[in-house]
Amino acid sequence: MSIKKLLFLFLTIALASASAQADQLRVGVEGAYPPFSWKEPDGSLKGFDIDFAEEICKRLGRECVLIEQEWDGMIPALLAKKFDTIIASMSITDERKKKVDFTDKYYNTPPGIVAKADAGFKRTNAGLKGKRLGVQRATTHQCTAESLFPDAELVLYATQEEIFQDLASGRLDAQISDSLQALEGFLKQDMGKGYAFVGDMIDDEACQGVGAGFAVRKKDTSLRDAMSKAIKAIRDDGTYKKLNDKYFDIDIYGG
Repeated sequence: MSIKKLLFLFLTIALASASAQADQLRVGVEGAYPPFSWKEPDGSLKGFDIDFAEEICKRLGRECVLIEQEWDGMIPALLAKKFDTIIASMSITDERKKKVDFTDKYYNTPPGIVAKADAGFKRTNAGLKGKRLGVQRATTHQCTAESLFPDAELVLYATQEEIFQDLASGRLDAQISDSLQALEGFLKQDMGKGYAFVGDMIDDEACQGVGAGFAVRKKDTSLRDAMSKAIKAIRDDGTYKKLNDKYFDIDIYGG
C-alpha cells in the first residue's frame, strides 16, 4: 500500500474515532450511594442518579458512558478530563463553584443525623461532644459537621456504605448524611432497625448549598446549558415524576 493510501486510511480512522467520541457523554458516577447509585453483583450500575444520567444522555442524543470514580476524586478527575460531567448527587456550593460550574439543580434534600433511637443525646454541639460522628470525606456533610459540631469526634470515610456498616456494628455513635439517603439506604433496611433521626433535619445552606446539580468544567458552558434545559424538560413533561416515584415516596426536587 502506498504512503498516500496509508495516510488516507489513518486519517479516516482518526476522524471516525473523533466522531464516535463526540457522540458520547462520559459521566462520572460514584456507584456507592444507594438509592441514588449502587452496583449490582453483575457489575451493572443502578439508582436514581444512574437513571437520570441515562435520561439526560437520551435528551442530548448522546451515548452515556458511565465512569466510576471514588467520591473525593470526583472534581480532580473532571478537571483532568477523565469524564465530561459529574452526575453523583453533588451539592451546588460556592466553594465547589470556584473550581467547576453547575447545571440547575435536579433535586434538593436536607441532611440529618442518625443514631440509636435510645441514644439519649440531642442534635447540638454539646449533645454530640465526644461522640464518634461518621461522615463521608470531602462532602458537604463534612463541612456541616466541622461547622456545627466541632466538639464531636469526626470519623471520615470513603463511602457512605462504610459509614452505615460501622454505625450498625456500634463503631460509631452517630452519622450525618443526606436525610433521604439515610432513610432509604439505612433506616428502612434491616441493619437500621432500632435507629432513628436525632432531632429535625439540618438547615445549613452555607455548607449544603442549594441542591444537587451536574458539575462540568467552567469552559463547557454549552454542555451546562443543554443539560439544564434537559432537566427542565424532564421536570415539565412528567418524566421526572416517573423517575422520582421509582425510588422515593416524596418529590425530592425540593423548593
